[in-house]
Amino acid sequence: MKPPAPRIVFGQPSWRIASSTVEAFVTRTGAHVAPVVFDRRGRRIEPFAIAPWWNEPQAPGTPPLIGLLRGDFFCLPFGGNTTPYGRERHPLHGETANRPWTCAGLDRHGATTTLRLRMSMRTRPARVERHLSLVDGHDAVYCRTVVSDGSGPMSCGHHAMLRFPDSPNSGVLTTSPFQYGLVPPQPVEHPEARGYCLLKAGTRFTRLDRVATVTGTPADLSRYPARRGFEDLALLVGRPRAPFGWTAVTFPQEGYVWFALKDARVLRHTLLWMSNGGRHYPPWNGRHVNVLGLEEVTAYFHYGLAESARANPLRAAGQPTCLTLHRRRPLVVHYVMSVAPIPRSFDRVRDIRPADTPAAVVLQSARGPRVTVPLAWSFLAGNPLEPN
Repeated sequence: MKPPAPRIVFGQPSWRIASSTVEAFVTRTGAHVAPVVFDRRGRRIEPFAIAPWWNEPQAPGTPPLIGLLRGDFFCLPFGGNTTPYGRERHPLHGETANRPWTCAGLDRHGATTTLRLRMSMRTRPARVERHLSLVDGHDAVYCRTVVSDGSGPMSCGHHAMLRFPDSPNSGVLTTSPFQYGLVPPQPVEHPEARGYCLLKAGTRFTRLDRVATVTGTPADLSRYPARRGFEDLALLVGRPRAPFGWTAVTFPQEGYVWFALKDARVLRHTLLWMSNGGRHYPPWNGRHVNVLGLEEVTAYFHYGLAESARANPLRAAGQPTCLTLHRRRPLVVHYVMSVAPIPRSFDRVRDIRPADTPAAVVLQSARGPRVTVPLAWSFLAGNPLEPN
């Protein structure tokens, strides 16, 4: 099918893709996926954050991704990339999150619609292809990214950002089992630079609901929004899980769950970015609030390729913080984002597991109720998408 013409959405030329249940826009610059409307003919659930400065001019030198920051995007390499890797100077979260993409087509096969994008990387030569697919009857966005003709170590990750209701603790975060959690070894923000963080640098934890802070009062990371006025990060060290790892946020008052599934052998860890008004420098200016980043990565925190590829404490502990690109063996990254309605008695997700069919998963709550969701979970293993 002929590539569609982009339209301006929240200030950015964006391609539209739609199914019977989902409508999504993908920015030409950076391929940021937002806005996305799930259950588009019913409740119209719009879970993703869009930065409040989307219609404002940015200061010279501001990375493109900061100006258009929204939804989910793919990072290659993942992280700030302040430190060069050899002679490579990658931008914040990589070229894939900052440079324009080329649309290779919008295809329809049966119940599946796929937007195909491509990019040739310059800093580290490689080809990147992204396929974003929707399936009629599935409240899900299926993401497949293929990196080919590259070589050497590389960090990567998906960078999803949810917008929460302006009500404390309105969302409940749960994940598939992790080995332990870590707060970055250095503070994320510094008061002298008009940034503030609350979690105690270097903290190790095993429970989301009890993490040390600089005040001595433990923080509960499983409930959000919380800690207004602070910007914090925490890394959940992954435990490879078949057939997928998962992250979920339950919104009991809104009556739905947002969740993401990943191939945990490729995206090993989960980085939590709790952005709640802790940055008081432009363009943030204390107004980026109630946003939770749920970033599925193979990286060393948020630092970048240099820190992820060299010796670091996680690698010393046997935990991968980068992957290796091979010219003749493409890197394939599968990732799915979805929502599901829940009954009033559904308090939080305790587990997500395959149903008896490859086209559905079961969300088990802590209190007992469960919800079956149409979703092609076998996609995460590289199987083609099938209609419901």
